[in-house]
Amino acid sequence: RFCDAFHIPLLTFVDVPGFLPGTAQEHGGIIRHGAKLLFAYGEATVPKLTVICRKAYGGAYDVMSSKHLRSDSNYAWPGAEVAVMGAKGAAEIIFRGKDVEARAREYAEKFANPMVAAQRGFVDDIIEPEDTRRRLCEDLRALRGKRMYVRERKHSNIPL
Repeated sequence: RFCDAFHIPLLTFVDVPGFLPGTAQEHGGIIRHGAKLLFAYGEATVPKLTVICRKAYGGAYDVMSSKHLRSDSNYAWPGAEVAVMGAKGAAEIIFRGKDVEARAREYAEKFANPMVAAQRGFVDDIIEPEDTRRRLCEDLRALRGKRMYVRERKHSNIPL
C-alpha cells in the first residue's frame, strides 16, 4: 500500500512453499495477514512485476502478485515449480504412500513445471536468471506511464 501511495512499482521475487498449516499459524493470524497482502496487491495500481525463482505453491503464490491479481508481467525461471502443492506432498495424498518417489517425479513433470504454467497463462514467459534484470528494466520502461481506471468510491474495504 505504501508503494502504491507513492507510485513506486512493485517487484516480487517468489519462492514460497505455501502457507504452513496448523492451529498455531491460525491463532497467529495467518489468514488475516494473508488477506491484507492479497488486498494490497489486488488494489495496487502501480506496475507489478513478478519473477518465480523456485517454488510457487498454492494460495501463498496467488497472494504474491500472481497473474490472478493482475500482475503486469509474470516470469518464471526454468527450474521454477508452479503448482497447488509440492510434488512429494501431492503424491502422498493422491496415491496414499504407494510408490511415492516415482509418483512425485511424475507429478512434478506433469503439473509443477513452468512450461505447464506458461501454457495455462499463469506465466508470461520463462526466462533465464541472467536475463532477469534486462527484462524487468524493459518492462518498467514500458509501464512507466501506466494508468489504471479506478472506480470512484468513498474508500476501500480492507480486511482487518
